Amino acid sequence: MTRNLTDDIPGWGVLFHDQVGDGTVTIMMATLLFIIPSGKKEGEKLMDWNKCRKLQWNIVLLLGAGFAIADGFRTSGLTGILSDGLRFLEGAPTLVIVPVACVFSGVITEFMSDDSTTTLVLPLFAELARSVEVHPALLMISGAVGAQLSYLFPTGSPSNVVGFSTGHITIKDLVATGLPLKVVGVAALTVLLPTLGSVIFGMDNKS
Repeated sequence: MTRNLTDDIPGWGVLFHDQVGDGTVTIMMATLLFIIPSGKKEGEKLMDWNKCRKLQWNIVLLLGAGFAIADGFRTSGLTGILSDGLRFLEGAPTLVIVPVACVFSGVITEFMSDDSTTTLVLPLFAELARSVEVHPALLMISGAVGAQLSYLFPTGSPSNVVGFSTGHITIKDLVATGLPLKVVGVAALTVLLPTLGSVIFGMDNKS
């Protein structure tokens, strides 16, 4: 939080020529856990390897995979290809645009975390809205809500991973419970966004 403050007030990151990222801070904090005494037993630290081995590494790997996929989408240029594939929405009615954008975002979010999906699709939908000449909120709200409908796979959200890692919940359970919720969510958004959303966000104006 203090690595970069404002343009006028630099954080401690300037001491390292702004070459320090979040990963460096995370590793530094984790390293301190192995150094700081716990205060319970003499010589015991807050973290040792025996405790470290008991961590749910499958959760870490699943979440990390979601962020890696999102970064791969951006750096490979796949987001541009996906954007071009959605240009058929130009001139389409709202009742088509909303569910397509929501389902598009909802499918991607099952393979990466919901916040990564939101970060990925919102800039894409903002540019696409200009291309197909619709109000940006129409696509961006659909995409943002669709990204939260992540119920089918463990990689969809951290809460899915936590539940799946207990061993009591299977992917079949997630799909059986989450698919009806996903369908209802898309249907509700398709009805509410063009009606109530149009009043709230003024989407009759394309700017």
